[in-house]
Amino acid sequence: MDATTGNGAELESANGSGVSDALPPPPPVIPPNVEPVRVQTEVAVKKNLRVPMARPGFGSKGQKIQLLTNHFGVKVANLQGFFYHYSVALFYDDGRPVEQKGVGRKVLDKVHETYHSDLDGKQFAYDGEKTLFTFGALPSNKMDFSVVLEEVSSARTNGNASPNGNEEPSDGDRKRLRQPNRSKSFRVEISYAAKIPLQALANAMRGQESENSQEAIRVLDIILRQHAARQGCLLVRQSFFHNDPSNCEPVGGNILGCRGFHSSFRTTQGGMSLNMDVTTTMIIKPGPLVDFVIANQGAKDPFTVDWSKAKRTLKNLRIKVSPSNQEYRITGMSDKPCREQTFEYRPRNAPKNENGESETVEITVYDYFLRERNLELQYSADLPCVNVGRPKRPTYIPLEHCTLIPLQRYTKALNTFQRSALVEKSRQKPQERMNVLSKALKVSNYDAEPLLRSCGISISSNFTQVEGRVLPAPKLKMGRGDELFPRNGRWNFNNKQFVEPTKIDKWAVANFSARCNVRQLVDDLIRIGGMKGIEIAAPFDVFEEGHQFRRAPPMIRVEKMFEEIQSKLPGAPQFLLCLLPERKNCDIYGPWKKKNLTEYGIVTQCMAPVRQPNDQYLTNCLLKINAKLGGLNSMLSVERTPAFTVISKVPTIILGMDVSHGSPGQSDVPSIAAVVSSRQWPLVSKYRASVRTQPSKAEMIESLVKKNGTEDDGIIKELLVDFYTSSGKRKPEHIIIFRDGVSESQFNQVLNIELDQIIEACKLLDENWNPKFLLLVAQKNHHTKFFQPNSPDNVPPGTIIDNKICHPKNNDFYLCAHAGMIGTTRPTHYHVLYDEIHFSPDELQELVHSLSYVYQRSTTAISVVAPICYAHLAAAQLGTFMKFEDQSETSSSHGGVTAPGPVSVAQLPKLKDNVANSMFFC
Repeated sequence: MDATTGNGAELESANGSGVSDALPPPPPVIPPNVEPVRVQTEVAVKKNLRVPMARPGFGSKGQKIQLLTNHFGVKVANLQGFFYHYSVALFYDDGRPVEQKGVGRKVLDKVHETYHSDLDGKQFAYDGEKTLFTFGALPSNKMDFSVVLEEVSSARTNGNASPNGNEEPSDGDRKRLRQPNRSKSFRVEISYAAKIPLQALANAMRGQESENSQEAIRVLDIILRQHAARQGCLLVRQSFFHNDPSNCEPVGGNILGCRGFHSSFRTTQGGMSLNMDVTTTMIIKPGPLVDFVIANQGAKDPFTVDWSKAKRTLKNLRIKVSPSNQEYRITGMSDKPCREQTFEYRPRNAPKNENGESETVEITVYDYFLRERNLELQYSADLPCVNVGRPKRPTYIPLEHCTLIPLQRYTKALNTFQRSALVEKSRQKPQERMNVLSKALKVSNYDAEPLLRSCGISISSNFTQVEGRVLPAPKLKMGRGDELFPRNGRWNFNNKQFVEPTKIDKWAVANFSARCNVRQLVDDLIRIGGMKGIEIAAPFDVFEEGHQFRRAPPMIRVEKMFEEIQSKLPGAPQFLLCLLPERKNCDIYGPWKKKNLTEYGIVTQCMAPVRQPNDQYLTNCLLKINAKLGGLNSMLSVERTPAFTVISKVPTIILGMDVSHGSPGQSDVPSIAAVVSSRQWPLVSKYRASVRTQPSKAEMIESLVKKNGTEDDGIIKELLVDFYTSSGKRKPEHIIIFRDGVSESQFNQVLNIELDQIIEACKLLDENWNPKFLLLVAQKNHHTKFFQPNSPDNVPPGTIIDNKICHPKNNDFYLCAHAGMIGTTRPTHYHVLYDEIHFSPDELQELVHSLSYVYQRSTTAISVVAPICYAHLAAAQLGTFMKFEDQSETSSSHGGVTAPGPVSVAQLPKLKDNVANSMFFC
C-alpha cells in the first residue's frame, strides 16, 4: 500500500472505518514482565474527554407555528452496501509525483473512460486530490493505470514557450522553458484504504454517530462536488457557482457578487436531508486584465497604476493570451516596461556554434513581438509585462494581450462600499429564495447522478415541514418605573427615560473638520439627553482642528488635537465627543480611540454627521454614550428580582467569547480574541471586556490562562476578579459561556481545551472553588433557513425550533430572536455542549431568548445573544488600535503560504483602569 503514504490524513480519518479488511499491522512484541504503561495512561486520559451532551428533552413554551425549511428529505435504499475508500497517487511517466492542482479530475476521468471494464464499470467519487470512493469494491486492492492526456494543464492552463504561444516553440525555446506540466503521460496508483458501511448512516440518524457515519456523509458531499465540477462550476467547499453572467452583480472595482448554491447532506431527527441554500461569493470580472487593474485601484488609466501593488493583486490569477487563446497563471510582473525588458532567445535562423546549438540573442519584449510576431503594441510598450513563467525562467506577455478568464474568486477584504453593495444586491425575500431553491434543485438533477442512484439515494423535491414555537418577548424596564413588552422584536424611547441615566458634567467636543452646525448639534444633544433622563452640562469647549493639519497623517491630527485640548482644559474630561469628517472607515478613528482609552482613560463617542443629525440619530448616539459611562438604557424587568430564578438564586457570571481574524488574504495579521463578562450580579445587562492578540487564524483562544511565574495574567482571572469586586465580593457559583465562531469539528477542542483552561483559571484563584458550567456555541455561518408557508413575511421574532431538522442526539436548537426586516432571516444555531447546572429545555431557551433583548446599542432584539455581539465589538474596536498595513497586499490572497514556526504577535496596548471596566465597546 505504498501509494497511500501520501495520504496519511485520509487514512487516519478512516482508521476506525474497517481498515481491518486491509493487511493488519503485526502484533506488538512486548517482553514478558513489561507493563505497557503508555497505552494505559492514554486510555485513561481518553476516558475523561468531554463530548457534546445529549438532548435532555424538548421545549414546550410558546405559540406553535407551522414552518417550512430548506432541508429536502433523503431516502437511502441500499443500506446494506459499502463505500470503499481508496488512496490515489498520481505520477508523471518519469516517476515524479504530480503536485499541481487541477489535473487530478482530468486524469481520473480519463482512467475511468479508458479502463471502464477493468474497473467493473464502477463509478468514482473523487475529491480532486488524493481520495477516491466507490460503491462496492474495485476488482483489486491495488491497481496501476497509465493514461495519456491530449492537453494537460493546471487549472485549464496550457501554452507554448514563446511569449504569445502563437507558433510551435523553437528547440531553444523548448529547452529554455521545459516545465513539469508539459508532460502528458500519467501513471495512477489506486490503493485500498478502508470500507465504510452505509448502515452507519442509519445508525447516525438514531443518534449513534461514528467515524464511519461522518465518512459516509463526506462521500455523499464529495459526490455533490464532483457533480458540480463536471458542470464546469467554481467549487468553494460545498458551494457551487455556474459561469452564468445573469447570476453576477457588480459591487465595484470590477468585482462581482456571483450567486450560487450550497448543497450538503445532514443527519437529522427526521432522517437524512439535503440542505440547499442560495449563497454568494466574490469573483473577478472576466475581461481585459488592464481594466481590472485600473478599476481595482480606482486609477484613471494604466499609467497612473501602482504596479508594485498590482503585482501582488494579480499573482496566481489565470489569463487567456491573444491571439493564441492559450491559458496561463500569472506568476509575477517584469521589473521594466516592455520596451526595456529583455530576455534571451534563439532566433530560428540563428548561426550555430561549435556544439551545433543556435546562438542566443538578447531582445526586448517589444521588439520580439514586433519582429517575430508582427504585432505592434498599442499602449502597453511603456507598461510592465505579465510574467507567466517561473521567476528564474520568465515568460513575458504584454498587458494588452491578457484577458482574465471567468469564475476566479476574489478573496481580499471588500471595502465598505463594496460590502454594502453586496448586501443590497444579494438579499432575497423569503418567497423569492424558496422559488430560486426549488428551481435549482430541479436543475441540479441529482436523481440522475449515477453514484447516488447506485446507493439507492433519492431526494424529495419538497421543503421539509417543521413545527416551531414563538416565545413571548420578555418584559423590559425603562426609567421612572415604566415597563413595556416589545412588539415584533422592537421598542422605542418615545416619552420614556433610560432606566439608569448617567450625568455628564465635564466634557468637550473635538471637531475634525466635520461639516455641520456644531453649536446646534450640542444644543440638540443636551435637549434630547434631558428627555431621556441624562443631565448634560454645557461642554467646556468645542475644539476645532486647525486648517494646516487637515491633510496631515491621522496620528499627527490626533496628536495636535490632544495638544490643543490639554492646553485649555482645566482637568481630565469625563467624556469627549469626536466629530469625524468621513462617514465610513475614517482613518482618524483608530488612533483617536487608542489615545483616549490607553493613554488618558477617557470615554469617547465618535460621530460622522454627513448632514445635520436628527433627533433619532442623536438618541441612538445617547444609547451608546449612556452605556459607556456606566448607565443602563433598559433592562429585563426580572433582573435584580428573585423571579429571575435561573440567574438570581446563585451568583452567576455570563461570558461571551469570540475570535476575529483578518480577511482571508491577510495571512500575517494577528487574530484578536475577545471575552466579555457580566458584572454587578444579578444584572445580565452590564458587561466588560478583555481582549488579546494571538497568532493569525488561530481559532482556539490562547490567553484564557497565562501563567507568569506564580501569577496568572490570563483573560479569565481578570474577568472573575472584576465580577467578584462588582458583585459584593461574591464568587460566581455558575459560569455560563457563549462561544461564537467555531464549527462542529472544533466542539471537542472547546470542550476539552478552552473549558479546561477556564476551570484551571478558577483553581488558580481558589483550589477549593468548584463552580458549575454551562457551555453553548452559537453559529450564524450555516445554511438552514425557515419560511412561513403561503406568507411573504419572515418568521416572527422569538421563533424557536428544536425538533425534526435538529441533531438526532445532541442538544441543539435554532432561534430567530430578531425581526428580519430585509432579505430572509438567518436563525442562530445554538449547540448546548455541556450543562452541569441542569437547566430544563424551556429555562435555557428562555434565557438565550432574553439575552437577545439586553443589547444596549439598539431598541430591537438582536439575532445572537448580547455577550457575543459585545465580544465582536470589543475585538473590532481594539483591532483598529493596531495600525496594520494592508498585509493582504504582501501575501498573495490566491494561496499565500505562511512559514511554519512560532510567531511573535504584536500585543495590544493596555486600557486605562477606569475605562477597562466600562462598556467602552458599545
